[in-house]
Amino acid sequence: MSRETKTITVVNCAKFSAELPALNRPPFPGEMGQRIYENVSALAWELWQEQATLLINHYGLNMADPRANDFLFEQMEAFLFGGDAALPGSGGAPAKK
Repeated sequence: MSRETKTITVVNCAKFSAELPALNRPPFPGEMGQRIYENVSALAWELWQEQATLLINHYGLNMADPRANDFLFEQMEAFLFGGDAALPGSGGAPAKK
């Protein structure tokens, strides 16, 4: 029987202020995707995806609307890197039509 040695890449996670396993690749292209890849753990990203689903459903966001995308990016940055905009009811909600 042979043994395999696997290396786990870690990042100093901005969300948890701890060294945790990193993402395998940037979650999307661009500067923000690279920033997340370098500073956010896989666990924090998974939690963000759950939070994003809640926000999309709660506010009935249409992701084809650029305002909805802008809102979600603002919430993502606050959730992953700090700030209170990710808290529902904190005034970060998009304007209703």
